[in-house]
Amino acid sequence: MAASVTRCHTMAQATTDAEQVATDYVELWNDRSFERIPDLVSESFVHVDPDGSEVHGRDGMEAYIRGILAGFPDLHVSVTEMISSGDTVMYEATLTMTHEGEFEGIPPTGRELEVREMATIAVVDGTVEAHRVYYDSRETLRQLGLEE
Repeated sequence: MAASVTRCHTMAQATTDAEQVATDYVELWNDRSFERIPDLVSESFVHVDPDGSEVHGRDGMEAYIRGILAGFPDLHVSVTEMISSGDTVMYEATLTMTHEGEFEGIPPTGRELEVREMATIAVVDGTVEAHRVYYDSRETLRQLGLEE
């Protein structure tokens, strides 16, 4: 699956090193290129979801992505805007996916989802140190038909 990362800069037009690392990280999700994890993700990596749950380390990150893909094998992240300041990158994205497998105990619904996400990525020494995502989890449940 080809990555779809579009950069819209509101300040500087040049892509920063941190933005390139963030772009490569998102492409890892889209391309399922798990072999790139050691090059793109720090050993002390932490991922934080809106509910406060955390995933730690490279192995934790790979297991987390594989868990999502088990439920949503066609997951695709399309970045619509990306800006950075120093080693902090923020992006807005649309996630598209179909619920084709069990996910967190929820049997497959076959429903297509479109989720808007905001995220921050901290880049340290050329790798992703932290990835914090923000999305409306209630909207996700509504699209799955689990909440009105």
